[in-house]
Amino acid sequence: MPELIFIDGSSGEGGGQILRTSLSLSAITGRPFEIENIRARRAKPGLRPQHLKCVEAMAEVCGAKVRGAAVGSVFLRFEPAELRAGDFVFDIGTAGATSLVLQTVYLPLSLLEEPSTVSITGGTHNPFSPCFHYLQEQWLPLVTQAGLHISLKLDRLGFYPVGGGKIRAAIKPAVPRAVQITDRGKLENFRGVSFVANLDREIAERQKRRALRALGKREGIKAMQIQVETFKAPSPGTAIYLTAEYEHGARACYFGLGERQKRAEEVGEEAALPMGQFLDSEATVDQFAADQLMLPLAIASGPSEFITACSTEHQRTNADIIARFVEVKIEIQELESGASKVRIDPG
Repeated sequence: MPELIFIDGSSGEGGGQILRTSLSLSAITGRPFEIENIRARRAKPGLRPQHLKCVEAMAEVCGAKVRGAAVGSVFLRFEPAELRAGDFVFDIGTAGATSLVLQTVYLPLSLLEEPSTVSITGGTHNPFSPCFHYLQEQWLPLVTQAGLHISLKLDRLGFYPVGGGKIRAAIKPAVPRAVQITDRGKLENFRGVSFVANLDREIAERQKRRALRALGKREGIKAMQIQVETFKAPSPGTAIYLTAEYEHGARACYFGLGERQKRAEEVGEEAALPMGQFLDSEATVDQFAADQLMLPLAIASGPSEFITACSTEHQRTNADIIARFVEVKIEIQELESGASKVRIDPG
């Protein structure tokens, strides 16, 4: 068996991304790992249901032997076996983020010679994780640029705390390729959707109005570009997302999520204020995409480079964990403008 990797889950940012990155790369490289102090810096340390489902999903995909896989556990040992393609169905059982389960298993499945499908039930629009529309609008186009072949479908919305949402992904064999996104060019497309589920449409209208007010009179942005929609779901919820697409492959997506006692105007600003900062910057991808791109680009065929809206502890921690499993050099250089240039050079 390859040498065991020991990981302190309280290091760096100290969140669930340490676990998810370790699971993905363990399955890809065949290298087992032990992690302690899982999510030690969170209000509820240890594995939560969505993290446990990531472990269980990855174990099913690669036939792993696992110890410590239980809700609340702060220790895990993961010994991968052979990856296999298939039609996988995962139910988190709570409103836990379906996006995070998908982002754990997609890359190992992409590297196989046969296609796979993945169906995940849980939350589709959760705080502190990418919502489905972020996956669709931002993550998917970027991993497509990086050579992967994935399609996504939203079957049902699922908001916290009820969940009950469902997403599906079809994953075809692919090999990651390097990307160079350092010159964004002109803004070619700006769009957004403000929506509610099981609530008054006027809430979505208010979200839209405040988002437009926060964005101000910027060239290329018009009221008609943000649509208002209503949906049915197992529980009420609201959200808004905004997407900017540039001439040379640069793009950004920001979203806001409603919750009890949170005004629609706050939700609109939650998406619009960081989008406005991005539009005024030299960045080519938003800070969340920068973090998520590191994993596939770390095993790509050549060096990649892009400029992110800002550097984060999340990015630096993810870079450190990736380097524990594969030969790669990841540099995050802060620029005078406040943006950061990220260079990923696989060994």
